[in-house]
Amino acid sequence: MTSAVVRSTARLSAIAPQFLVDDLDAAIAYYRDKLGFEVDFTYESFYASVSRDGLPIHLKHAPKTASDRAHRKQHEHLDAYVAITGVETFYQELKSRGARITKPLEERPWDHKDFYVEDIDEYILCFSERKT
Repeated sequence: MTSAVVRSTARLSAIAPQFLVDDLDAAIAYYRDKLGFEVDFTYESFYASVSRDGLPIHLKHAPKTASDRAHRKQHEHLDAYVAITGVETFYQELKSRGARITKPLEERPWDHKDFYVEDIDEYILCFSERKT
């Protein structure tokens, strides 16, 4: 039995991870000041959206387990993978802003060049560019 692929007019256009944060104002400030994001909105002091180049990240003031964060960090589990062009320029920008770079810019065996940044709530973002 085979299944037919049905094409539709529906198309995914964006995705926004939601990070649970300890201090919403501090998280917003980090994304704005260290990573160069803009604040899209805040809602009743517990929810916000920040974005850069039209790519949003939602921040929610809510508890998270410290053991889960430690495990994810120890094993380099990414919380967000961001495809980028101009990764070297972006890396230098974030270094100059004082972002927490946890893995320096390097070429990877899978034909990409990338680096990792950790936010103040220990979420790990990988900014990666495919080598040409």
